[in-house]
Amino acid sequence: MTVITTDIALALGVPVPVAGSSEALQWALWISDALLLIEARLGDPTALDQPRLDYVVREAVSAQVRRPDDSTSVEIAIDDGRVARQYSSSRGRVFIRDEWWALLDPNAGSGGAFAIDTAPVVGAIHN
Repeated sequence: MTVITTDIALALGVPVPVAGSSEALQWALWISDALLLIEARLGDPTALDQPRLDYVVREAVSAQVRRPDDSTSVEIAIDDGRVARQYSSSRGRVFIRDEWWALLDPNAGSGGAFAIDTAPVVGAIHN
């Protein structure tokens, strides 16, 4: 499966943007950006576990949609109405967290949890 704007909308619980709208095009661009980052680090994305890949792309793009820039607060005033938004920790770009990289990387689990020492112990008793 490949992530599309409908998947992002579903993950966020918002309406799907109108096809061809600037919002839909922006989401599609961010999906491409996430895939580009993954390919640059891990190689061909089609060789990766597809459900995991879709999860990571969906989560990274959803996070970007929630906080699209590195603003800490934005206030919009129109006539007597006012809307204020606060963003807590945006990087201003599509970002893939370390735990998502570990989920994608087939070599991430090798050799990290524990190691078996095969060197002989000094003073060991041999039969």
